[in-house]
Parts: sequence; structure tokens; C-alpha cells
Amino acid sequence: MTPAAHQSTPIADVPTAAALHAALAAALAPFFLEVLDESAAHAGHAGANGLGYGTHFKVRVGSPLFAGKSRVAAHRLVYDALRNFTDAGLHALAIELIPSANVSPPVAGSPLMPSDV
Repeated sequence: MTPAAHQSTPIADVPTAAALHAALAAALAPFFLEVLDESAAHAGHAGANGLGYGTHFKVRVGSPLFAGKSRVAAHRLVYDALRNFTDAGLHALAIELIPSANVSPPVAGSPLMPSDV
């Protein structure tokens, strides 16, 4: 998409961290999930929409579906879960895979708590 196309996207259709979180949670049944909108840090860069949100995201995710898969295959599962968001302005996605051994028990307010979803 061209920058002009991003600017013509209705604000209601701009991807949000909450929407990406919901899509990933539904598709991957993760034991850890964190979605950060880093769009404001990329204002003026290629793919920015001029709103300061909705274009550049960082995802930290761990899922049992990644077991036995290569990093490329695990990333493909993440991209597939977010495919609908690319047409709505998602321009850049940084993915950090979290192995199950690196996860501690959830605490209130953490990305692991269902109440935060």
C-alpha cells in the first residue's frame, strides 16, 4: 500500500494492539502473548499512516503450536493469524518467539492474565 492509501484508511479500520492480540490468542492458544504498537516511533518512515498508531507492531509470543517447528514455520503461523490486518495498514511486524522454558507463572496485570485480554 502506498502512504496515500494508508491515510485514506478509516480510523476505525486501523489495526490496534488489542485486535492483533485477540486474533493471535484465538489462532495460537498462546501461553504467553504481548503485542506492542511501536508505530509512534516510526512516524515519517515508510508505511507510517500519519496517525502514530496501527502500522508497526512488536509481538512476543509463545505457543504450544510452535513445538517441533522451525523458526520460519512458527513465524508463518503468526503471519497467517494476522493476514487480515495487512490490508488494513499493518506495515511492519517484529516477532519474538518465547520458548515455554522462559515463562514464569502469571501475575496480576501481566500479558498472561486472561483479564487483560
